[in-house]
Amino acid sequence: MSDPNKQPNKLPTPGGSPNWGVMILMAVITGILIVAFMFDGSFASPGRTISLEQFRQDYRAGKVVLNEPKKFPLEVVLDSSSTEGTITAYEYKNLPQFPKAEFYMPFTDSDDVRALCNRFGITTTRVENAPAELKGERIWSTEDFARMGAEGRIITTSSSPVIYEYAGQGIIVGEYRKAPTGTVTIKDLEPVRVEFNSAFQGEQVRDLLGNQVKYTVESNTWSMFLVNVLPFALLLLLIFFFFRAQSGGPGGAMKFARSRARLLDPNQNKVTFKDVAGISEAKEEVWEIVEFLRNPKKFRNLGGTIPKGVLMVGPPGTGKTLLAKAIAGEADVPFYTISGSDFVEMFVGVGASRVRDMFAEAKKHSPCLIFIDEIDAVGRHRGHGVGGGHDEREQTLNALLVEMDGFAANENVIVIAATNRVDVLDPALLRPGRFDRQVVVNLPDAAGREQILRVHARKIKLDPSVDLNPIARATTGFSGAELANLVNEAALIAARRNKETVTQSDLEEAREKVRWGRERRSLEITDKEKYNTAVHEAGHAICLLKTELRKSLPLHKVTIIPRGPALGVTMMLPDEDKHSEYKSELLDYIVMAMGGRCAEQVVFGDISGGARGDIQSATSIARKMVCVYGMSEKLGPIEYGTNHNEVFLARDISQTTRNYSERTAQLIDEEIQRIVTENYNRALDILTENKERLLLVADKLIEYETLNGEQIAELLETGTMSNPPTRELPPAMPESLDAPTDLQTPDDQPPAVETTEEAQPDEQNKL
Repeated sequence: MSDPNKQPNKLPTPGGSPNWGVMILMAVITGILIVAFMFDGSFASPGRTISLEQFRQDYRAGKVVLNEPKKFPLEVVLDSSSTEGTITAYEYKNLPQFPKAEFYMPFTDSDDVRALCNRFGITTTRVENAPAELKGERIWSTEDFARMGAEGRIITTSSSPVIYEYAGQGIIVGEYRKAPTGTVTIKDLEPVRVEFNSAFQGEQVRDLLGNQVKYTVESNTWSMFLVNVLPFALLLLLIFFFFRAQSGGPGGAMKFARSRARLLDPNQNKVTFKDVAGISEAKEEVWEIVEFLRNPKKFRNLGGTIPKGVLMVGPPGTGKTLLAKAIAGEADVPFYTISGSDFVEMFVGVGASRVRDMFAEAKKHSPCLIFIDEIDAVGRHRGHGVGGGHDEREQTLNALLVEMDGFAANENVIVIAATNRVDVLDPALLRPGRFDRQVVVNLPDAAGREQILRVHARKIKLDPSVDLNPIARATTGFSGAELANLVNEAALIAARRNKETVTQSDLEEAREKVRWGRERRSLEITDKEKYNTAVHEAGHAICLLKTELRKSLPLHKVTIIPRGPALGVTMMLPDEDKHSEYKSELLDYIVMAMGGRCAEQVVFGDISGGARGDIQSATSIARKMVCVYGMSEKLGPIEYGTNHNEVFLARDISQTTRNYSERTAQLIDEEIQRIVTENYNRALDILTENKERLLLVADKLIEYETLNGEQIAELLETGTMSNPPTRELPPAMPESLDAPTDLQTPDDQPPAVETTEEAQPDEQNKL
């Protein structure tokens, strides 16, 4: 295969370089916003921000620096364009010692000293006769007194200050705190910021600080514009870039109307046809497409044209998507992949637009492959269902039909689709010219299962003695996904058992776990229920061995250890795949299914509800024998009922599934009842004749819990076992919750490994 990177029609890997222009623009906008906030003072403001009330308390307590106006100023900044104001000051981290001093101040009635004292909370004592001699410093004006009162420097005690007043004149005498002496350093101070509203708190600030501080009025119109407008502009830009990204850039309407098909990177896809096994015919069908793309002249010389579409049909897990990946790995052309659900949206017309865009993109790089997984999500029948079809889904399907085969030429674009519900697809989608061929991907046969097991066994460490052929023969009906799960479970089981390789027993246990479920040893069952289960399963086993069904469906194992939802399991594993069902085998199967219920009746004289699944299975087989297979002598080879497959609600809700009369319905019921009853009596006769062997097998199941088919057959013939099984007991439960146990959970810590000095280096590495 040639290098895809050298081809001109290869697309670059999705996900280009980042949009540096958008990133630079966003960085510039963010920088402008930061500068705007810095102009506003949010980032440039010193120190911590406190409330006006806290500042008032600190101011009156003497914590604000007032004696260093040049070095540590106290300023008030007002904004001319708003009502915002800011106080910036410096406070002492630790309140300094203020020396006391006496003062006296003459005043007159016009000075209103009493109002000043009440304003600052200074309690005074009134005396009429003034002393002859006054001590201390004289305060010359009431402004000085008001300033010291606002600063909290006037000391109030029980005897100070004192007002001496007589005939309209007076003197106030008291003590005050002087400003701290010594040099103040920045280490002793802390800058603070107070934000206030000048309209409501301006008078409080002026009453507190008076005219001793500097008031500055600033105009912040530009910063206010940036702060108020720029966030909205930034939000609008983000919304614009978001919708621009959704629209796919210039020239695009909306991105959700564009195709969501993804170009598969050939360097990352390592799956080829060597990794696909068990579906040889399907590989041959799709290999022709790959070969046509590689060498089109070989087919065109004979007049052949490339198929327009390939529909892969099969049950879930059979490898349809894996086969598409192998086509992508082998083909040397662009390969687009998309899911059917990616077309459907809540907006009508979006899906059709995506279809048109996908094909337009594919035509630019033809020859090209398009893989649509789960096409039934968009390709269902049109016009069905209550109230009509879904307009969006129908328009999408119409666009797909036209693009695949319409008036416009659609050459060299091959559509590969996958579905497991081909019965619900629209007939117009399935006709030649759109999907020219249908590739059926069925469940693999025995040889195919062995090939699939070998493919998945490459990923694990398999023991050389392992034989995958018995595992393949014993996994009838398994899909490729289930076989892959089986191999993975075997690896996990081997790891839990601390093995270095995966052995045959691990694969056997994994097969039983995948088919019947994991053993539920922790389920608490009474001895009575356990014995009832043993009798029930022994009845199934004996009825199987006493009929001809044992040849086509050999008994594999019987266990009374709960697996999945069942309390016990009787396992049958065919040696080869069966494609036909015979009447005698179906009747014997009903006998085997009823064996459990009949065993309870023979041993206990009573029955339990544990046979509900057996009754359902037996009734279903009898109904198919009468209505589908024509195995009733009374009704003959006629099909009764028109729909025995999966129901498609949009199509089958208005269709009747009954095409026979009431009398025929009564005959059908009678025949079903006769078939089930006759074979129930057969099972009852078999177990009555072999009651001793039934009790023996039940006792051995109680003793060993699990017996294989050979051991049960030997018990039935001879009453003994020459090779009894070794019973594997579960790990003992600890006596206390903290005691160690062999059962490890993901949350448990691994046990410590002890090494000795005498250990060899290889042994230490192994530990």
